Amino acid sequence: MVASPPITSAPHPRAVVVGAGIAGLAAALRLAVGGMDVTLLERHAHTGGKIRTVPSAAGPVDAGPTVLTLRHVFDDLFMAAGNRLEDHVTLVPQDILARHFWPDGSTLDLHADPAQSAAAIRDFAGDASADEFRQFHARTAQLFAAFDAPMMQAPRPKLGQLIPHVLRQPRLIPAMAPLSTLSQLLNRQFSDPRLAQLFGRYATYVGGAPHLSPAILSLIWQAEAAGVWVVQGGMHQLTQALTALAVRRGVHIRTGVHVDQITTRNGQITGVDVGGTHLPAQTVIYAGDPRALATGSMGDGLKVVAPQTATLPRSFSARVHSFAATPQGARLAHHNVFFADDPQSEFDDLMAGRTPADPTLYLCAEDRGQGHPTPTLERFEIISNAPATETLAPPRDLDRWHHQIIQRMADMGVTMSPTPAATTITTPQRFAAMFPETMGALYGQTPHGLTASLKRPTARTSIAGLWLAGGGTHPGAGVPMAALSARHAAEAILHDQTLTSTSRQTAMPGGMSTA
Repeated sequence: MVASPPITSAPHPRAVVVGAGIAGLAAALRLAVGGMDVTLLERHAHTGGKIRTVPSAAGPVDAGPTVLTLRHVFDDLFMAAGNRLEDHVTLVPQDILARHFWPDGSTLDLHADPAQSAAAIRDFAGDASADEFRQFHARTAQLFAAFDAPMMQAPRPKLGQLIPHVLRQPRLIPAMAPLSTLSQLLNRQFSDPRLAQLFGRYATYVGGAPHLSPAILSLIWQAEAAGVWVVQGGMHQLTQALTALAVRRGVHIRTGVHVDQITTRNGQITGVDVGGTHLPAQTVIYAGDPRALATGSMGDGLKVVAPQTATLPRSFSARVHSFAATPQGARLAHHNVFFADDPQSEFDDLMAGRTPADPTLYLCAEDRGQGHPTPTLERFEIISNAPATETLAPPRDLDRWHHQIIQRMADMGVTMSPTPAATTITTPQRFAAMFPETMGALYGQTPHGLTASLKRPTARTSIAGLWLAGGGTHPGAGVPMAALSARHAAEAILHDQTLTSTSRQTAMPGGMSTA
């Protein structure tokens, strides 16, 4: 259990945050800095949520998110607490964003410098493909600049506000390609199908298939193009730093506790029940998947919250293999992608609820790109897309699948010694057990359809005092997006607290009326 300051009666408004993933930690920290008495509850023995590790002979190996982009989100978070990010974690910028491998033996590095990426693509696929990439880069930069403020940074984006925004900039419409899927856009953009396959992977960053996701998701490229950082020591170092900072700012963190229900009275939050004990609070942030509220897992009275999450299709899950080994063969970067022979077959299998027979594999060589010599025994994480699940029963095909991906890596020039065991694989069923009511979906609801992003629940709910944060909440999945959702919730809560305090002061005898 995380050490925290003793809980004492305080004159400050009390808030409870349920879930100590990146969003819960960020929200709790911001509320504490804002003067609230904050308790953060986590059912697991550690903070971090999906940013987690498993033991290995080389030390803790990440078994969750590995890509850190949009560094400014975390600079802002630590600055809000009067600290500097670089005083707590070491971030190493990556010159090579990712290294890509195809079954035909071709490889391509994308770089932090777009000019270097264009040059690499020219060598890889010719002058025409390099020109196509430059056009794609310009298109996505235009989209990112146009939609960052009114969509990602806005706490409650609405279609009625976005339409006038687009109409005032008519050049956005062809860039958005609103009637196209991501696959359709990329097949028109790139004459080399390998490049369409590569940039189509950005749909999987939010748990979707490129042939069903909107073309506007191409702007995800700009999040990577703006910089990819490696957290020295592993992603878990970031959540450990946030945990320590939150404790120093007075957050009471309790791990290994299960919230039985969130309580209400007359449409107002009253607190949470934990192991037979009631913890009163005027404010509760639920920083888990909002589907748990819509299904009644946190109390029947909360089914009115984010009801769409109970019926909308779920995003993809994954099989995650974390292990230590000594690699031989192909030269690896920190981030590596080994593409499937047939990109469409993988997504056809996923949409049919099947584990892909021919999956693309992402491999994170965690000890590379860290700014120090690579050790002989390295830590690795392999991620393969898998469908969400309605069952917790262990999959029967795991040993066969494990043999398949090890052979697939060998066929593409990478072998591991010792051969990792299947026991270190986290399956969708395991994710579903660790994070109840999620069906193992790692990104909340599906991103498929033009308006999918507008169907995500936002921070403010219909129940007074209940708020949402996390990857299942606007602005969506991913480590920086989850931290942004926490900012949206915390800023709105503190704003409401200020209004309430001002209202009480003006109502006191001798107070000045605002009427």
